[in-house]
Amino acid sequence: MKPIALLAALAALVIAGTANAQNAGQISAVRNGAHCPRCNLFQADLSNLELKSKNLSGARLRQADFSTAIMNRTRFAGGDLRDVNAYGAVLTGASFARADLTNASFVGAYLQGANFSGARLSGVNFSGAEMNRAVGLSQGQLNGACGDDSTLLPRGLSIPRCR
Repeated sequence: MKPIALLAALAALVIAGTANAQNAGQISAVRNGAHCPRCNLFQADLSNLELKSKNLSGARLRQADFSTAIMNRTRFAGGDLRDVNAYGAVLTGASFARADLTNASFVGAYLQGANFSGARLSGVNFSGAEMNRAVGLSQGQLNGACGDDSTLLPRGLSIPRCR
């Protein structure tokens, strides 16, 4: 390979990698209470924060940490929340409509009134979650997730046990 072609290929790889990396400025803004729809918050540490009524619709929050955060009425609609850790988070009235929550952990989370319409829940762990007043949930969605005996679901729905 010629040196110029090699440099062009390396530059393309760097640009592609940079496009997927987290945006520290956007993460800092959200940590300080800003709305940030469609932001790149990959691997953001939002644990132990109180971020109520924020607009994070369409944001890339893959592998973010929401553990023990209070994010009531926050909009995550259409976002990438794969592999999120929301252990013990309070997400009352949050919107996860059309969001991808694949392999997320909502162990012990409070999800009363949360909207899961059209959300992808494959591999999600809802063990100990309180979500009996959540809306937009279907049995089909829950069949791909798991929970335990303490998971509270809306009447008429069930969830497979986590292994």
